[in-house]
This record gives sequence, structure tokens and C-alpha cells, in this order.
Amino acid sequence: MIKGYKIVTLCGSTRFKEQFFEVQKRLTLEGCIVISVGLFGHSGDDEVWSDGVKEMLDDMHFRKIDLADEIFVVNVGGYIGHSTRNEIAYAQSVGKKVRYLEEPAAAQ
Repeated sequence: MIKGYKIVTLCGSTRFKEQFFEVQKRLTLEGCIVISVGLFGHSGDDEVWSDGVKEMLDDMHFRKIDLADEIFVVNVGGYIGHSTRNEIAYAQSVGKKVRYLEEPAAAQ
């Protein structure tokens, strides 16, 4: 927390670009500092798929989780892909609170 503002890192599939923006807006209006993804590879930002870029972005996202008080998972329709599962596991391993747009099924 910085001067009373909770820091939240958004996680989730980049196919949900519009929902990322909606959640970012909502959390900002709730008084949170929001850290999001920089590129939406599954929504047209093809630079993500260049050599080494996806790996760099994945590592950078873990550092964004390090900066946050908690993560917020944008899991539209309950969807949580492989990369997002890794981010959730990492966040939990370093003691970060995890919140979800939609409550995940018990099996997740």
C-alpha cells in the first residue's frame, strides 16, 4: 500500500482486453493503483510473439505481482489459462491476496 492506496496487479488471458479495461476503471474508482498488462497478445498485439518477447513479458508480470498488494484475476466465464494459473500460484507463494472477477470452480 502506498499512502493508503492498495496496489493491484491484473492477471488473466489477454483475449479479455475490454474486460481488463473495465476492471481497471472500476478498481481505480475504488481507490486502487492498478498495474495491468502492457500488451494484449491474444487481442492483436503481435509483437508479443517475436523471439523472446513473451518470455520477457511473462517474467515482467511476475515482477508486477511482486510490486502489488494483491492480484485481481480477470477470468471471464471462469476461464483461467496456463499462464494465469502460474501467476496465481506465484502470487499465493509470495503471500499475495488473490481476487477474481468470477469465483472459480472448486476444481480450479
